Amino acid sequence: MADSTVVVRVDDELKTAFVEAAKAADRTTSQLLRDFMRDFVRSQSEAAEYDAWFRRKVAEGIADARAGRVVSGEEVEAEFAERRKASLRKIGSRE
Repeated sequence: MADSTVVVRVDDELKTAFVEAAKAADRTTSQLLRDFMRDFVRSQSEAAEYDAWFRRKVAEGIADARAGRVVSGEEVEAEFAERRKASLRKIGSRE
């Protein structure tokens, strides 16, 4: 893979501080910028993947609701009330 050059304009104060910080970390500015670029590309890719997953899940939920595959709030409350009771019984039996 051939290397490319990227030209970035920054003020002198930022450049000086960045060069000093890179030296303190025993890295070159080029190494750090490549790392930053890789991290940014990776985070954008992960964000896009999450967004696609989330949109699929929303679409599935909408399709389920339209098809009548839903659980009422009362049913959910009753189910979790039973789970809470069972958990409290377990805790009580350990003491």
